[in-house]
Formats: sequence, structure tokens, C-alpha cells
Amino acid sequence: MLPPSRRDFVSLTLSESGSYTNSKQWRRQSCWRKWKQLSRLQRSLILFTLMLLLVCGIATSPTLIGHWRGEIGLHNLMVCLLLLFISHVCSWRGAVIEEEQASDTDTKDTDIQDDPASLAHAESRLEAVREAFRHAWKGYKNFAWGHDELKPISNSYGEWFGLGLTLIDALDTMWILGLKEEFAEAREWVARELSFNKNVDVNLFESTIRILGGLLSTYHLTGDSMFLEKAKDIGSRLMPAFNTASKIPYSDVNIGKGTAHPPQWTSDSTVAEVTSIQLEFRELSRLTGDPKYKLAVMEVMKQVHKLDGKQDGLVPMFINTHNGLFTHQGIYTLGARADSYYEYLLKQWIQGGKTENELLDDYLLAVEGVKKNLLKKSTPSDLTFVGELSHGHFSPKMDHLVCFLPGTLALGAHYGLPTDHMELAKQLMETCYQMYAQMETGLSPEIAHFNMHEGSTQDVDVKIADRHNLLRPETVESLFYMYRFTEDKKYQQWGWEILQNFNKYTRVPTGGYTSINNVRDPANPNPRDKMESFFLGETLKYFYLLFSNDPNLISLDKYIFNTEAHPLPIWPQAE
Repeated sequence: MLPPSRRDFVSLTLSESGSYTNSKQWRRQSCWRKWKQLSRLQRSLILFTLMLLLVCGIATSPTLIGHWRGEIGLHNLMVCLLLLFISHVCSWRGAVIEEEQASDTDTKDTDIQDDPASLAHAESRLEAVREAFRHAWKGYKNFAWGHDELKPISNSYGEWFGLGLTLIDALDTMWILGLKEEFAEAREWVARELSFNKNVDVNLFESTIRILGGLLSTYHLTGDSMFLEKAKDIGSRLMPAFNTASKIPYSDVNIGKGTAHPPQWTSDSTVAEVTSIQLEFRELSRLTGDPKYKLAVMEVMKQVHKLDGKQDGLVPMFINTHNGLFTHQGIYTLGARADSYYEYLLKQWIQGGKTENELLDDYLLAVEGVKKNLLKKSTPSDLTFVGELSHGHFSPKMDHLVCFLPGTLALGAHYGLPTDHMELAKQLMETCYQMYAQMETGLSPEIAHFNMHEGSTQDVDVKIADRHNLLRPETVESLFYMYRFTEDKKYQQWGWEILQNFNKYTRVPTGGYTSINNVRDPANPNPRDKMESFFLGETLKYFYLLFSNDPNLISLDKYIFNTEAHPLPIWPQAE
């Protein structure tokens, strides 16, 4: 059990009165920074007003009015000023992006700390993320408060578990963004309203990464023990899922009754789900001093480690909860149902102080398996992409989910793994960006198919059923890692373009952002009326961290992110 005085969190603190103090973060901004944070339209209006006042002053001066009337003509001067203002405003929307792009021509070696313009530029992007969060939060607060998900088009809500998923997922995002009032009201709801004593089936994986992970992360960032107590409660209620003969957990748990079962249609669980709950339960054991949580999830890893049915370290997508064996063998992907298995191999090794070599060995073997079996090049741009293997046949299909991989590879390279992992990360990052840039809306589809035939004119094809965008975070997540480790500003610029397109095609005027059905039709992207909780929990958080130039804001030498973007501390070597 950790002593009560332990403070495993960042410097933002919650005072007894509920206010937040951090002199560096909340210091008064300069007038120049405030001016730069104004929109182009606002600045135009202010400048026009000043020019108009100047002209009026001249017009009322007996000495100057004769000169102006004779040399120029007051009427002509007013017309010129009006035309200048109109042309300035008409170019506003494009000029916003052009200004940002021009600013990003600076090299990565620019000393940001000594450059007021760069500081203002970075702060304006951070403020844009905060504004996007406030807009999303406004919709959630007005139409879905305390419920799982906002339906922004119909101004209503959707329920999955009935546990306030969006609110819990967003807690640490609000803290990191410095949104004091929003965090305080959300904390009040968690303290007074959140109860896990409900007769409801929840998905083990989703509840672990969103709820348990979110509560543990918020505890570490704030030091508020209320969040730890809630984490203990949900963690203990999820444990019946592990009561199987094989020790491979069921997918569903009734947190009120204490019973667990597989889905109605199968006795299988997905490999990603049973191998992507370890960071959270291991941390719960460390905080509580009770080893049962860690023992349960590490038994799963031991079982998967020794199973037959892998191909060069790549795992099938399903595992049977009765006999503990892989099912539906022969299909290998880094997309849905397998993706975060690979992510958590590396992150568990880092979390535990780089001592669990079995996890590292499995990760390194899997990366080599990806290179050997799944890596190909597209036509005509020679983009490196990760496809799928089905019974020996290669498919050039790549889920957007796979775009977690550049960031994971870069993270491994940061911790001393082979340098060619970083080179591959850079290539795949370009590909993930192109999945956005080659779409008419500038937003990625859920699934892309890459052309490999000579004579192809576009690298990416998208089937009609795959053209939706769910506001997913994976590309922005990897952009964050790539910028944090390389300081190459192109990654920030790519992220800025993506944020602008989210604002253009998914933002709902009454509050919130919506998933869309068609990224190839900018005239009618066809909103789906759903804002996933991970948009606040992951996507906006990674945008903020990407645009920040402070490497100590959630330092990657101190924290590891779970697969829902909730930062958990890396354990000291002594532990």
C-alpha cells in the first residue's frame, strides 16, 4: 500500500477550496499573446474601427481637411478603406490556415522559449483545442449530462453502460487542459452520483480502459483519493470476469450481480481485449497492495505467450475462454481485435521498469513479423502501409486503428529499441497522414485499401461501407509521439490541418462533434449523430499534447498512456 503522502502526479494541484494553482500555467498573458489569440475577423474589426476613428479625426481638423480634400478626396479615402476591409475579411477563412502554415516554416531548432511570436503561435493552437473541448463539453452538459454519450444532432444521449463514460473519460483531459470549472463540476458528479452498484452488463475491456484507467489517471494527476476509491470499487467488480477454467476472462461482467459471461453469440473473447487490460490492473495492485489484480491479468499474458497458432510473433484475433486456445486461426492483422495486444507488450515492459523481458521478446518478435508479413508499398507514391494476412493471402487493407503503430514504434525507439523502428515509424506516420490528406474532407476513413498495381493514380481507395469517420485518435496520438521525440514541426502542422477539418465537417453548432458517414463528400458528409467518449478522452487530449512545446507536460519518461490515453506512472526501478 502506498503511503498517504505519495504524490505521483503533475504539479497542478487542487486546493481545499476547490481552486487550482499553478503560477506558470495561469500567469497573466501578455497583450501581444492576447492579440494573437483573437480571430482574424476580430482583429480586422478592431483595425477597421481604429482606421475609421483616424479618418473621422482628420475630417474634423480644419487644418488637414482642406489638404485631404484637395489632394485625395475624403470620399475616395473612405471608399479605399472600405474596399481594403472587405478584401481582408473575404480572405479570412483561408488566411487563418495560411498564417499557421507560414509560421510552421521555422526549423525545429528555433528557440521557442526566446521567440514571442512562436510562443503566441503555440498558445493560439492550445487555445483552439481548449475551445474545441469547451464546445464539445457544452453539448454534453446540456443534452447528455451523466449519460454515456452525446448525440449532438438530435440534442439527446445514448446509453451503453449507464456509467457516464464521456464524463469519466474526459476527467484527466480537463485537468491537463487546465479547464478548472469544467473539472470541478465533473468531479462533483463523480463524488455524488457515480455508483457501480447497478444491475448492468459491462464490457470488461471497455470498462477497464475508460473507467478504471480514467479514474486511476485522474487520481495520479490530482492526488484526490476519491478517484482512487472509485477505481478500487470498479476494479473489484470486474474481477468475476476472470473466473474461467482457462483463466482467459469473459468479455462481459454484471457489476451489480458479480457474474460474468461471454457474448451470446460466441464463447470467444478477442485477443486485443484480454491482453489490453494489464496496465490498469497492474497499477491497481500497486496502489492497493493487493496482488490479485496483477496476478489475474499476468496469467493471461503467460497463457498467450506460450500458445501455438502465431506466425512470426503475430497473433490471431480470437481466443476461447473455455479451453484458452486461439480460434479462427490464420488471420493476422494489426487492426481491430488484435491491435492493442502489440501496444501493451511494449507498454507493460516500460511500466514495470524494463525488467519483464518476456514481454519485450514478444514485442520485438511481433515487429519483425509485421516487417516480414504485413509491410508493403503503395502505388504511385510508394507509401509504406500495414496490410493483413488471411490464410497466406495478403490484403492491402489497413484500418485507421493501425495508426497507433508509428507512435508505439517511436516510443520503443526512445527506450533503446532498434533505430530502424523509428525509421519505420516515420514512414508509417506519412502514410497515416496521407489517409487524411487524400480524402476530399481531409478526414480519414475507418478503413483504407492501398493500391499496389502499376498505373494507379491514387494510393488510397475506400469502399463505400468504410467511408465513415468516428473522430478516432490514433493518428493524432502518433503525431504527438513523433513530435515529442523528433521536434519536427511538420507533425504539428499535420495535426493542425486535421483539427481544422474536424471543426469544418464534424462540429455541431449547438454543442459537440459528430461522427460522419462519408469522408469523400465534403458537400454532404452525412452526420451519424454520435460523439464517442474517446473524442474527449483521447483525440482532443493528444491534440493538446501535440501542440504543446513543453516536454514535461506528461513526460514520457515518467508516464505511460493506456490505450484510452489515460497516463499512468512508470514504476520506479525499486518496485
